Amino acid sequence: MSKQHFDFKLIPPRVTLGADMSAEERALMLEHVRYTREAFDAGKILICGPVRASTGAFGAAMLEMEDAAEVQKFGDEDPSLKAGMNTFEFCPMKIGAARGLV
Repeated sequence: MSKQHFDFKLIPPRVTLGADMSAEERALMLEHVRYTREAFDAGKILICGPVRASTGAFGAAMLEMEDAAEVQKFGDEDPSLKAGMNTFEFCPMKIGAARGLV
């Protein structure tokens, strides 16, 4: 089976998290970054990073995984989600076109 693509959104507990993180939240986000980097290095994430929307920042990633069950597991095992700080949502995406980064 070929890989599928998914839009993944990491939802913080409040819109001001980026500006007013506690030490515990900062530690969890550093664990989240480490976890996400491992998935990126393994080829599971095509692009990721914070989105600075006018309504508040959130995390976004384009995942390349086998199926929705793998995406669900990826989200469930994120340290910031396991700790109950962040939540997530995802949906399938059909890539119409893509360009590599230089």
